[in-house]
Amino acid sequence: MDYPIGVQTFEKIIRGHNFYIDKTDLVYELAKGNYFFLSRPRRFGKSLLISTLKAYFLGQKELFEGLKISSLEKDWETYPVLHIDLNPRKYTDESSLLEQLNIFFEEWEKLYGDEYKNRAPEERFYQIIKKAYEKTGKQVVILIDEYDKPLTSTIDNDALNDKFREDLRALYGVLKSRDAYIRFALLTGVTKFSKVSVFSDLNQLNDISLSERFQAICGITDEEIDAYCKEPIEKLAKKFNVDYACMRERLRKKYDGYHFCKNGIGIYNPFSLIMAFYNRDLGDYWFETATTELLIKLLKNSNFSMEKLSGGVLTEQQLRGKMDFRTNPLPILYQTGYLTITNYDETFEEYTLGFPNEEVKTGFLQALAPAYIQVNRDVSAFDYNDFVKDLYRGNIDQFMKRLQSLFANLDYEIMGGKERDFHNTLQVIFMLLSTRMRVERHTSDGRMDVEVETNDYVAIFELKIDKSADEALKQIEEKNYAAPFALSGKKIYKIGVNFSSKTRGIKEYKIVEVLN
Repeated sequence: MDYPIGVQTFEKIIRGHNFYIDKTDLVYELAKGNYFFLSRPRRFGKSLLISTLKAYFLGQKELFEGLKISSLEKDWETYPVLHIDLNPRKYTDESSLLEQLNIFFEEWEKLYGDEYKNRAPEERFYQIIKKAYEKTGKQVVILIDEYDKPLTSTIDNDALNDKFREDLRALYGVLKSRDAYIRFALLTGVTKFSKVSVFSDLNQLNDISLSERFQAICGITDEEIDAYCKEPIEKLAKKFNVDYACMRERLRKKYDGYHFCKNGIGIYNPFSLIMAFYNRDLGDYWFETATTELLIKLLKNSNFSMEKLSGGVLTEQQLRGKMDFRTNPLPILYQTGYLTITNYDETFEEYTLGFPNEEVKTGFLQALAPAYIQVNRDVSAFDYNDFVKDLYRGNIDQFMKRLQSLFANLDYEIMGGKERDFHNTLQVIFMLLSTRMRVERHTSDGRMDVEVETNDYVAIFELKIDKSADEALKQIEEKNYAAPFALSGKKIYKIGVNFSSKTRGIKEYKIVEVLN
């Protein structure tokens, strides 16, 4: 089977007889409408969707033979298509956006006339749409891929970001003023910004990002895996010496778990899944360092609580991006794909967020750890693997010594002596551990208790600030935290830990071992 690694063009995939999951029935449904916006994480198939729509509106019927749409579409009309892709360029100065737009404008002006080539970008676009309609006699189709790339590229440069925002708002506003000449328009991207929205003049856009009807228009569903992916899963199962059902479950835990509407179906990351099939290995394929660096900066600057990475709550308006991500990074973490919808509360109309799968959780936490677990320059680099292995293997005392040493050498700027800093650092540590073992964390009223369970033992941590290790152990006893594990047959370790806000470190800890 040929996999379209790096190929995002529908025509090239079809003519090359590459692996392709047929979503043309959804394309047909979408094409019945007029103006749409779709937000999805990167590498989720947005460019392929745009390319498929382009082939459809160009009337390339031969490319769709045997696909679902071939039994639905009867007319196959041809329209002039204006396709803008803002993804390829790095937007480092004010001229870069115009340079990227010129690639498309100059091509279209050769076809439809260049009398307005010296005008502002929005004026040129305005005239191109009109002239394309007049020359062909058909309404125009407008497809804009990664509409927000200039904005996401300059998110830490306010002046340039504001300039691009104003330029794009003027450009996209043309779609409203030229409505009479437009048959269909789709804008795709990762984010939907709230500050002086680029869509403020384009209120006819139908945002289908949280639409149940189109939740699977990008990505791969369980149903599609069963229909299209039996052969590569069998090959993976054979390589790892497991049965088909076991390999299906491993793929599900690794790459599934995205939800794009309330009570929606699970969606697999298509890029990672196809790479796993191609390489015959369950690797971490989706991650991108540059993106995480930006998000981590936002997390730290907003004084974000790490607890919200698993269980943060947003309204639908917030989820769609109608708030400033600088004060609450949760919406942009969702839109970029690092978090997804894990629950929906009908009563309060709120969405709960969490990590979608193992690939994202492990990758993001490993990228996050250095920002929150950063030792002084004169101390050797902290070894996360040894740290995790100690706890995994039951070396509790050695784990606590490493933890104590870690806090003794953390940078002052990171700790700052604040309770949230203690909690955030600990949250990152225990979330990192949870990628290898089961970890439950509970926080309230200035305390934090953690349960770690492996195949051989259970460790119950009670963490206090400016009190004592004995008080922490006393709470474990009084609250009877060990009761659920009394019949497990496993060793139980009770660990009381006291932090000092003055020294910004672990003042003392005590370990009590209980044999069942």
